This record gives sequence, structure tokens and C-alpha cells, in this order.
Amino acid sequence: QVQLVESGGGLVQAGGSLRLSCAASGRTFSGYGMGWFRQAPGKEREFVAAISWIGTSTYADSVKGRFTISRDNAKNTVLLQMNSLKLEDTAVYYCAAGLVDSTGYMSRPYKYDYWGQGTQVTVSS
Repeated sequence: QVQLVESGGGLVQAGGSLRLSCAASGRTFSGYGMGWFRQAPGKEREFVAAISWIGTSTYADSVKGRFTISRDNAKNTVLLQMNSLKLEDTAVYYCAAGLVDSTGYMSRPYKYDYWGQGTQVTVSS
């Protein structure tokens, strides 16, 4: 049974930092791209960042320069370091895995086969 489990969410003041972690289990993720998406209340799910199996990363314009995605293939984990958080970063953050390695496609939710349950990130003023 494939599982993606996110952790690290919480409440933080604007300008602060959080690090999200996603632990994958249940199969080998060799060759899989890993992505982070988020969904704020009343809004559609949107792409945040993704990283290919070999470490090529891509980011949404709204988080470039503030967020950093990384992965540890030996541990089947992916991290999202979020700095300089803004009120508009408040959302449920989802980890996803899929057989995708092109930066042109890693931002597209339909390319991902597996999704976590999400972790809440709340940025307060």
C-alpha cells in the first residue's frame, strides 16, 4: 500500500519559516518525481514546487526565492523549506509522487499518481 505522509505544518508568523517533510512508502519510487501542491480555502489546488528523481527542481513564481525543495532518494523523503512566509501562503500542503521528470510537466497535478493527506500551514500577521 503506497503512502505519502506529510509533516511539519503548523502556525507561523509572517516572515517566519517552516520545513515540510513527506515520507513515501509502499513501493520503490525510483524514477518518480515528487511535488508539493497547496490548496487554500475556496481556491483550486495549485502547484508549489517539484523535483525530479535526479534532482532537477521547478517552482511556482509565487514561491521562487523563498521555498526550496529537496529529496533524499535513499530515505524516500522530500522536503520543502519555506522561508519568508506570507499570509497568502496559508493553505493545506500536499505531497505527490508521479512518473514525471520534465520541468514542463511537473507542475501539472494529473501527472501525479499518489497523493498525501495534506498538512495545514497557517501564516498569521
